[in-house]
Amino acid sequence: MTGGRSRKPPFEPGLIPAPGGLLDWRDSQHFDRWQDHPCVLCQQPTPMRSHAKEPVHKACAENWIEANPVDARRGRFASDLQPKSRRDDDHA
Repeated sequence: MTGGRSRKPPFEPGLIPAPGGLLDWRDSQHFDRWQDHPCVLCQQPTPMRSHAKEPVHKACAENWIEANPVDARRGRFASDLQPKSRRDDDHA
């Protein structure tokens, strides 16, 4: 027996709800209590973090999942779809 203590299940990144569903971000790994960063979707400051530690409001992430259910189910996120910065190819 475990003495009545309930063990917290391990953190499972990337659990995506059905479109219109809500993310379960009660785990402390979704919150940075020390610093706010701009949300990758709306650019407003947030202490919230995605499963990949990206700064994003929970509501912004849920709205993105609802608008992009196929990409979300494939494990992608809004910031994955942003164009990569240009490489400086100096072919001198």
